[in-house]
Amino acid sequence: MTRYVFITGGVVSSLGKGIAAASLASLFKLRGFKVSLQKLDPYINLDPGTMSPIQHGEVFVTDDGAETDLDLGHYERFVGIKMTQDSNVTAGRVYSNVINKERKGEYLGSTVQVIPHITDEIKKLIIRGAKNSDIAFVEIGGTVGDIESLPFLESIRQFSLELGNSRSIFVHLTLLPYIDVTNEIKTKPTQHSVKELRSIGIQPDILLCRGKNPINQKLKKKIALFTNVSENAVFSAVDAKSIYDVPMLFREQKIDEYMLKKFKLKSKRLNLKPWSTYKSKVGKCKKTVKIAVIGKYVDLADSYKSLNEALYHSAVINNRVIDITYLDSEKITKSSVKKLKLMDGILVPGGFGNRGIEGKVLAAQYARINKIPYLGICLGMQISVIEFARNVLKLKNANSTEFNSNTKHPVIALVEEWKDSLGKKIISDKKNMGGTMRLGAQDCTLLKGSLAHKSYKKIAINERHRHRYEVNNALLKLFDNSGLIFSGESKKGNLMEIVELKDHPWYLACQFHPEFTSSPISGHPLFNGFIAASIKKRK
Repeated sequence: MTRYVFITGGVVSSLGKGIAAASLASLFKLRGFKVSLQKLDPYINLDPGTMSPIQHGEVFVTDDGAETDLDLGHYERFVGIKMTQDSNVTAGRVYSNVINKERKGEYLGSTVQVIPHITDEIKKLIIRGAKNSDIAFVEIGGTVGDIESLPFLESIRQFSLELGNSRSIFVHLTLLPYIDVTNEIKTKPTQHSVKELRSIGIQPDILLCRGKNPINQKLKKKIALFTNVSENAVFSAVDAKSIYDVPMLFREQKIDEYMLKKFKLKSKRLNLKPWSTYKSKVGKCKKTVKIAVIGKYVDLADSYKSLNEALYHSAVINNRVIDITYLDSEKITKSSVKKLKLMDGILVPGGFGNRGIEGKVLAAQYARINKIPYLGICLGMQISVIEFARNVLKLKNANSTEFNSNTKHPVIALVEEWKDSLGKKIISDKKNMGGTMRLGAQDCTLLKGSLAHKSYKKIAINERHRHRYEVNNALLKLFDNSGLIFSGESKKGNLMEIVELKDHPWYLACQFHPEFTSSPISGHPLFNGFIAASIKKRK
């Protein structure tokens, strides 16, 4: 019988509900419980696939090809279970489902309303996302008080009543701001946030109070008095040096034990070794490794969240502290690119559109010529092929049809454009921008003895994709015996997945997104190799 933990947030956004949900779920997973995680997002988009990373952060891709919220990346990294299409529910998806049912006559002529039709649909999707787990963790996006969140909050209120005693817990994450002038922590925002939550019928069982420092017993007593929450259920959610310290910080306060009692579940032995071992590794990291990330979404760190975490994981595995420098590709010129000589490694991540492309090409060229370790991801691989075609094969107009539909040498193109690859009119389908990509986990075969093969230590791999454009197979012969090796191909052998340079210390680019499957415990083979090579370069 599944039990549910509903995580809400108050006062301000970006307090870390996703980290809190993932950390709590991790503690129960390490006790031997089967857990699931789900994010309910109040925005009207069907998914974040067409949203700007600068506005919403990265789009995390699941094995089954769902474009989802970045919190699902935290879920996978912390808990070690794979998310699916059912793990992320948006208001857009809920309303779309309800409207489709109404059009099919499934409501038998009823007037379709938020209650019960929208709320019932949300409850169905919550049950589907739980997947018969022992404990389902459900995070509600946004902040209590937002009008967009109301249908979701009403749904979990109803659902809790239907579940009955001991089968649901409401966890509310709130802010305790510290006022420097008066040298005190203010509880009033938390009081108002809980009041707002209670006004819609939800009484939180547990409060996680976010702040710079742990709260003392006096503050706990005050918060409990004004929020109607047990004093023993008021916990600190302090700013941590690393997000991976949070499970241990929660465990030290015995939040998981309190939840077990609320659920009336028998305690199981907790194995904290994975987190304690990781913390020990982090503590031994003293030297730094400097990596330049050449992107165009550098104004918001969350635009490359999984990428940042993958670099962090692999740095720790290589006994280093990561030092990432984000460089706006639009500002890179032939003169400024020389600053990259100060870097140990260069990484060009994925992206869409032609903005900043030439800066990325310059970065890839600089890494190739100056023997600096280079990792290209998705667009970063396409940039590598374009740069090599222009500057080594001397095809000066080489490009992707995404950036120049009339290029004479379309080394990167949509698959349907390959037949027109030698200068004829190119027809590109620009419709339905959210549904034309290669998405999700797909098999790839590696060339034996290649750098990719040595990194993975196996021939067959499976990685997640999110892109439209491919290396143009019609022009592959131009690269024969050139020094650029296509060392990874799709299972059918018709799509190029990995390229690398023959005479370079470490230069590899892949069409897929390895950052999505990196974990703090083991990192990822490509990132581990890239960081190791970057450390060697400094020596």
